Amino acid sequence: QVQLVESGGGLVQAGGSLRLSCAASGRPFRNYAMGWFRQAPGKEREFVAAISWSGGRTYYSDSVKGRFTISRDNAKNTMYLQMNSLKPEDTAVYYCAADSAHYGSDRPNEYDYWGQGTQVTVSS
Repeated sequence: QVQLVESGGGLVQAGGSLRLSCAASGRPFRNYAMGWFRQAPGKEREFVAAISWSGGRTYYSDSVKGRFTISRDNAKNTMYLQMNSLKPEDTAVYYCAADSAHYGSDRPNEYDYWGQGTQVTVSS
């Protein structure tokens, strides 16, 4: 089992920045590729970014590429999502997830463990 806890969400004006964190406990963090997803009201869960177990490979959705940066610190069992140039359409609940079988995926059903989510609200 892996337990994931997100933090760092909040209310920010358009153009601002936030840094999300995902703290992991349980099985060794370095064994898992990790991902960020988000879900806005009335919409399906959407892929944001993913990172391989070593951090050597990163993947982004087109909607956040160039604005968001995913990273991880295996010594601290923590993953991050630096979000810059935020837009109102980035408003959603953001979830982190752990994947034991892939190098990083954009498919939610390939992830084994999920956090409870953290709300990000971007005002215009």
